[in-house]
Amino acid sequence: MRFDVRRQLVALWKRTAWAVGLCVALLPGCRTFSPGPGLTQCSELTGHTLAPALIGLPTQGALIDHATMISRSAPGNPDGDYCRIMGEIKAIRTDTPDIRFEVNLPARWNGRALQMGGGGYNGEVQRATGTVSYAAGKAPLAEGYATFGSDSGHVGNSARADFAIDDEAVENFGFAHIKKTHDVALALIRLGYGQGPVKTYYVGGSTGGREGYTAIERFPDDYDGVIANAPAINFSGVRLIGLMIGRTIYAGEGAFVPLDKQKLVHARVLSECDALDGAKDGIVSNVEACRAREPETIESLRCSTTPPGSAPVSASDAAKSSGTSPATRCLTDPQIATMEALRDGLQLPYSLAYGVTGYPGYNVFEGSDVSGVLGLGGSAVLNSPPTFATNGYLFAQGDAYLKYFVARDKTVSGVDFDPAQPGAYHDRLVDLSATVGAMNPNMSAYISHGGKLITLQGLADEVISPNQTIAFYRTLVGRYGQLTVDSFMRLYMVPGYQHGNGVFIPSWDALSALDRWVSRGVAPQTLIATDLAQSTLGRSRPLCRFPAFPRYRGYGDMNEASSFRCSSS
Repeated sequence: MRFDVRRQLVALWKRTAWAVGLCVALLPGCRTFSPGPGLTQCSELTGHTLAPALIGLPTQGALIDHATMISRSAPGNPDGDYCRIMGEIKAIRTDTPDIRFEVNLPARWNGRALQMGGGGYNGEVQRATGTVSYAAGKAPLAEGYATFGSDSGHVGNSARADFAIDDEAVENFGFAHIKKTHDVALALIRLGYGQGPVKTYYVGGSTGGREGYTAIERFPDDYDGVIANAPAINFSGVRLIGLMIGRTIYAGEGAFVPLDKQKLVHARVLSECDALDGAKDGIVSNVEACRAREPETIESLRCSTTPPGSAPVSASDAAKSSGTSPATRCLTDPQIATMEALRDGLQLPYSLAYGVTGYPGYNVFEGSDVSGVLGLGGSAVLNSPPTFATNGYLFAQGDAYLKYFVARDKTVSGVDFDPAQPGAYHDRLVDLSATVGAMNPNMSAYISHGGKLITLQGLADEVISPNQTIAFYRTLVGRYGQLTVDSFMRLYMVPGYQHGNGVFIPSWDALSALDRWVSRGVAPQTLIATDLAQSTLGRSRPLCRFPAFPRYRGYGDMNEASSFRCSSS
């Protein structure tokens, strides 16, 4: 095998100047002239292969389908001049989907590589181009980063889980595509520039955030920094709580909460808690103070205690609710129970991988709006299969997870499955939680390597519970101590931010903050985020290190971050 790799690389070196760096790195005694970027040779890579030995996990090698030079003058191109390389990493089994990837090499390279994660169930190549919110609207490629991403090893949109009938595809989705894509990309970077990157970063949100934590836990020496937004680290837990919520709603009597009542809950919470941070701006920032008012908030929503014809919200807020009769201005006991189940989370009488025994609940009485496209859904009738719009994001995703990951039987019904009593599926659930998840608190190798981690999470997130992210952070503090955690991690919890949407959608320069921390040792403190929500576009807020939140100073423009300070009370 070693002879085959040498022969392959020598042949590639003879055909293109791109191989000089790889020649030096992998072929002792091979001497070349000083290498240059060689980007004019981009197209010569088309059709070339990379041997399995170049990839740290088992594959059948990689094939480059297309390599094209993209000009900065191309219509709609914010990325500058770069070489786009597209191909696939060949699966071990011929009936397993390949991992499709894209690697982009800028004409002016800053010596850094940036791997981008996916979302949902992935299934689409992360092209790693264009402007991004975690770089304050800049394009990493234009900033000089070599960027890359993949589809995680299957084709299909983020709502599909049917690829999971294949064991190799599940392993690729869970963790293997991260390493395989990384190794192929770094080989191509060496081909392009004659050397590997001085720093390599991973960035992603939701599933991509879980991938970032997975990179830290499984491949700590491959990465110098990670940005993980709303990380789905307890992937099995969030799917199981989705099944529990669906079972609560559709197997119960009168437990469905209509859209107008979902909105009513949010409006009531705002009326109680919006001003607890000193600013009435549509954002619940002081979540803990709001949580202290939760019993009164719930009782004010309950039909049995709400006087007929009275509105539990202000007249202006009530007008925004679609209902006008007394029955639409309160929640029945079964409907309250549904919201409380979402708040309380899932408790299991058995352990998943790494001692996980459930999933923390959501801040539905502290500002999370569950009436949107990723919320509880709008129909009291159960669709088959359930959809996001009708039966809710959490349940629809949980149902797909049960059908394809767990039972591998599309006739199985999520409503009929009790996560607390999995029966014959117990061992499968435990195995999956180890394969697809990032709940291993052992980050010692990454800390020793000098790696850094920045995590951002919306306090109003309705998909990935902010309380799970906080709980894992506290687990790390309990394991390593606050000083050690502060030396490698920053956690920013963002009021009003949901799962990519919300009343405050942050754009912030996490990438520059991470690079300064990794490269120059300048640890990020309070950062600034600019709102991308259409109705409040351009306002700014401080991003406060957990457990602090933005509190209005009592003077100044409420649309300016300078009018707020970070407070813990």
